[in-house]
Amino acid sequence: MYLNPYTPGAGLVPGYLAGRESTLNEAKEILAYLSKGKPTRSVIYYGLRGVGKTVLLNRIEYYADENDDILYEHIEVSENGSFKSAISLHCQKLIRQMSSVASAKELAKKALSVLKAFSITYSNDGTDITLSLHDDIEAAVGISDTGNFQNDLTELFISMGMLASKNERAICLFLDEIQYMKDDEFEALIGAIHRVNQKAFPVMLFGAGLPKVTKLAGDIKSYAERLFQFVEIGSLGREAARAALIEPAKEEGVSFESKAVAEILKQTEGYPYFIQEYGKQVWEYIENGVITLASVKAAQTDFIFSLDKSFFKVRFDRATPREKEFMVAMVRCDDLPCTIAQIAKIMDTSTAKIGPIRGQLIHKGFIYSTGHAEVDFTVPQFDQYLKRINEI
Repeated sequence: MYLNPYTPGAGLVPGYLAGRESTLNEAKEILAYLSKGKPTRSVIYYGLRGVGKTVLLNRIEYYADENDDILYEHIEVSENGSFKSAISLHCQKLIRQMSSVASAKELAKKALSVLKAFSITYSNDGTDITLSLHDDIEAAVGISDTGNFQNDLTELFISMGMLASKNERAICLFLDEIQYMKDDEFEALIGAIHRVNQKAFPVMLFGAGLPKVTKLAGDIKSYAERLFQFVEIGSLGREAARAALIEPAKEEGVSFESKAVAEILKQTEGYPYFIQEYGKQVWEYIENGVITLASVKAAQTDFIFSLDKSFFKVRFDRATPREKEFMVAMVRCDDLPCTIAQIAKIMDTSTAKIGPIRGQLIHKGFIYSTGHAEVDFTVPQFDQYLKRINEI
């Protein structure tokens, strides 16, 4: 038996993380500066589904965990959840980790007081978080409880950053699925990070989201492109994709024929998730320790079936009938990306009437704007899936 080394999944680190070396080395350098108390630009990774953005965040968290001078928290922004409540909880965890240092007792009390007022204002029911804070801490009045979320989050970050600086510690937030943040939440986050940077406090974030986050950030704050380093994460180049495929197998004593590798890279187009999925499926067709072209062809049906029933279907099922009709119209266009005018024509309606549907699909993360009045899918090969199930 050969142990299958391939790990398709949401954020699962693959057996061999290929093609991201320079990105990870840059992250290590940023964390090194942060741990010395030096302000540095926050980073947002953006790209399509399945390119490994969450994997990158998880690996960078591992680096942060190795550094005793860095405290960090991970937040996965939920489409229907409360970011305001979540940030209250995670800031509480960070502040309480720093509150036991004797030299910073007074600053810790102030930070807890600011946090308590913030939590009362923004936690889901006003009690979940505050009940776990020290009973003897009075909530600050008129600082982080004004109801203006940008002001209040900024005050919370300032108090937390001041405490971190006094403790000679650094704060790193990891935010996944940033595209689900509401406009006022994202605006407040940008403003808060901007202010702590101005005050040279050691607080930063690594974030990840779909391609829409760059435009969203720019629309909200004109200085966002100077505040954040936006890094596009795409499919792997040929050599990196090849390494991602063959190196895990090599560890288990299994090799690939060159034609087998070429066929898998053609089918997966270098997308990391697809490489992991094809590797998992083709593993069942090993012939005497070798994966041949015949193995790849035999596994193709399994590969497509698995994608259709998991990676694609779980997303498609979240769409309304009208949203599904919109996406099917997209694949009936000659090429992607396609224009709203083309989609409206296929749906036999006007661009004005399908505008709200477009907005809903962008919000849900199905599609993104690639240019003026143009859209494309956020999920690689989603058009092929829609063609299969609609027999187009």
